[in-house]
Amino acid sequence: MAAKFLSLACIRNESGYGDLSPRPHYPSMPKYPKGASSTNAEGSEAKALFSVTGMACSACAGSVEKAIKRLPGIKEAVIDVLNNRALVMFYPSFVNAETIRETIEDVGFQATLVEDDMNEISTYVCRIQIKGMTCTSCCSTVESTLQKVPGVQKSQVALATEEAQVHYDPKVVSSNQLIRAIEDTGFEAILISTGEHRTKIQLKIEGVWTDNSMRMIENSLQALPGVEDIDIDPELKRFSLSYKPDMTGPRNFIQVIESTGSGHFKATIFPEGGGRETHRKEEIKQYYRSFLWSLVFTVPVFLTSMVFMYIPGLKHGMDTKAVNMLTTGEIIRWVLSTPVQFIIGRRFYTGSYKALRHGSANMDVLIALGTNAAYFYSVYSVLRAATSPDFKAIDFFETSAMLISFILLGKYLEVLAKGKTSEAIAKLMDLSPDTAILLTLDNGGNVIREEEIDSRLIQKNDMIKIIPGAKVASDGFVIWGQSHVNESMITGEARPVAKRKGDAVIGGTVNENGVLHIKATRVGSESALSQIVRLVESAQMAKAPVQKFADRISKFFVPLVIILSFSTWLAWFLAGKFSGYPKSWIPSSMDSFQLALQFGISVMVIACPCALGLATPTAVMVGTGVGASQGVLIKGGQALESAHKVNCIVFDKTGTLTIGKPVVVNTRLLKTMVLREFYELVAATEVNSEHPVAKAIVEYAKKFREDEENPAWPEAQDFKSITGHGVKAIVRNKELIVGNKSLMSEENISIPVDAEEILKETEGLAQTGILIAIDGELVGVLAISDPLKPGAGEVISILKSMKVRSIMVTGDNWGTANSIAKEVGIDTVIAEAKPEHKAEKVKELQASGYIAAMVGDGINDSPALVAADVGMAIGAGTDIAIEAADIVLMKSNLEDVITAIDLSRKTFLRIRLNYVWALGYNLVGIPIAAGVLFPFTGFRLPPWIAGAAMAASSVSVVCCSLSC
Repeated sequence: MAAKFLSLACIRNESGYGDLSPRPHYPSMPKYPKGASSTNAEGSEAKALFSVTGMACSACAGSVEKAIKRLPGIKEAVIDVLNNRALVMFYPSFVNAETIRETIEDVGFQATLVEDDMNEISTYVCRIQIKGMTCTSCCSTVESTLQKVPGVQKSQVALATEEAQVHYDPKVVSSNQLIRAIEDTGFEAILISTGEHRTKIQLKIEGVWTDNSMRMIENSLQALPGVEDIDIDPELKRFSLSYKPDMTGPRNFIQVIESTGSGHFKATIFPEGGGRETHRKEEIKQYYRSFLWSLVFTVPVFLTSMVFMYIPGLKHGMDTKAVNMLTTGEIIRWVLSTPVQFIIGRRFYTGSYKALRHGSANMDVLIALGTNAAYFYSVYSVLRAATSPDFKAIDFFETSAMLISFILLGKYLEVLAKGKTSEAIAKLMDLSPDTAILLTLDNGGNVIREEEIDSRLIQKNDMIKIIPGAKVASDGFVIWGQSHVNESMITGEARPVAKRKGDAVIGGTVNENGVLHIKATRVGSESALSQIVRLVESAQMAKAPVQKFADRISKFFVPLVIILSFSTWLAWFLAGKFSGYPKSWIPSSMDSFQLALQFGISVMVIACPCALGLATPTAVMVGTGVGASQGVLIKGGQALESAHKVNCIVFDKTGTLTIGKPVVVNTRLLKTMVLREFYELVAATEVNSEHPVAKAIVEYAKKFREDEENPAWPEAQDFKSITGHGVKAIVRNKELIVGNKSLMSEENISIPVDAEEILKETEGLAQTGILIAIDGELVGVLAISDPLKPGAGEVISILKSMKVRSIMVTGDNWGTANSIAKEVGIDTVIAEAKPEHKAEKVKELQASGYIAAMVGDGINDSPALVAADVGMAIGAGTDIAIEAADIVLMKSNLEDVITAIDLSRKTFLRIRLNYVWALGYNLVGIPIAAGVLFPFTGFRLPPWIAGAAMAASSVSVVCCSLSC
């Protein structure tokens, strides 16, 4: 039903000028993949369906929608005029269905709650960090395990970010149960966020901990309004609190804790840990330490087996018999390789056990099998030599030790490189300042105290002072002062933006030259910066469709390699046993069994499922990160993959190709009347509308009332908006009709020849002609100009060179549309199009075989953004709630359309190169390791070199992604 409502609700047009409709920076409906359900990342949602009688047109629907959305806690409101229904999704903690019903009736329509159709949506989205995954097989194991948990609707596990994103019903399953399910698969799980509509903070409590004092503190905190949950960790002396930021905040908690127990306790925000970067650094340290320790044992093993044998004195010492035929060198190698195999290499046994326990096989299985084969054959060999007077042992202890060392080196380099793929998020998070200056005001609004606090302690409605050169500590608006703020780090806009009283500011931006006092409105996870970080993180979690290729291969890759390895050993062993090849092929230090064993081990350890698993996610991570740094927010692999195929782009006109701020450039009166009186009547009519054209007319009318700062216009009665045409009202007992030619025709108002000529002349100049009629007679024509954005023509030209077709679609008249299109170089134009027509045009292009993108900036473009293969919302500014778009262009620059397409093409070129390398490596490496070249060239690949090649393949894939 929501899909049915979508195309109807998005037709909303507050004052009826077609394409030039009001353009808040958010489309009306979320865009979900086919088959996916609408999920809530913030808390429990409720859905209410109302029967609304009395709505006659989309203007009525617009007024109902607008009234509902003004209420707190409204997520979405979709109005179906044809069926007289309103579907509202809201958060029950802020508003209830009865309040919504009363609001609809306040607008002037009768509303009834349809009880049978009301149901609650309780879907949380939690993020969990997972330690220990090595390849796509591990991801598939965790993903399938989570999917089997009752209450889980969807789960995504990303190897590159080592995170899981789980959509679940909190009534059926809890986040703790999800963590236990992951841990049962053998991996360590750490909860990042539960997705509930509340904020969490961790406080470190210093003081003498006793059961009684902790109970006192807990009870005191629980008594605070807005505190929902408290978790105490006595070992770390940590309190974890969940709370509603609208009702309380961290400073209140610290104050309560420090006032409890006669001031014996001190509370601070707990040092951040367990985050992705912290885990990444710890993982890098672990691999580095493991590699260094492995070298301590492996280097002597290597020297005793491959170097000392060529030094006469040392060779004699190594060959000295200790027990029967067991030599000193063999004992040394056995002793030194054992810690490498079982202590340093323990992680591979653990990983293998966890994987096999759940019926899957990963890279750890291959390493464990390969090293065990080499190690235990060597143990058998030396034990037989120790018990036999004539058996000469040949060991492969250096193979197992060197194999583990090279693999650890490869993993160290891999996690080092993978860390760089998430640098974009780290840079975004570093934008937040460490401290902020908190202002205390008296009742008269005068500053009585300044205090420097940790920026994490800022609460909603706090007054913050921003000095020149300092970072803005939180989202908010200016209450005093004026300055210029550099917002390039958030929006990508290079020029500093002037700020004065009432202007919004974004946390993380830099104040340049003046002192500002701001009121914090969005703090913590609600801030624009946090939303951008979440959007980028979510994008990096989402799998590109091309990733399915690697996932399919990973299911049978490891079992196939084990079969190939065993087959290689068996084939070489049988060939040697039955004289299938000359004895001269066997090295002097081996027999046919040992030669076959080396070939089998080499096949097992050279195969690399990791390179295949990392091919797509690392490239997507880098691509989305690079995009975020340039103000292009790409919502995941699906958007990236679709964007690189785009060969046709549909551009909206107003606000996309043009600046989106129309101005009155000419006034032509057809009847004799005072210009001031004329504009008073027109402004009184248009002041009721939020349309850009209406605002332009009202703004121009103010010039005739310069004596007043905010002039009061005459009262307009019976105001009516006619979608796509204009507006009507009664002002000073005169009927005013303001709109286009179609509206005048419908109202049976004749258009004189001179007015027709003025309109023709206006349209030829790429301007919009607005007609004004008073009491049924046409009295004036206004020329409205919306200038083209700088560089619009160059963008269209570059797109042509990229073999991308450009089409313009607008609700404006044909004359203006054709003039604009000719100016920018667009050949195909669709004018006088309503919102649903834009979506239909996109679908027609798709049916013709085009991969179509839609670039728009307003609510009227939402149906087309949803219908397009790739929806690009332009000029999002600080509002990251654009759900209908696949790609959010933070700036208003059209050049970013080219940036998005070029970035997606480069990213997918890297993905293809990664797959070519990963597949090519395995397809070439496995036969060479199996000894295909040995009969012709005498070349064979020792297992330790095969292991080094395997480690290098993963590193090379990550480095290739980083070069994007």
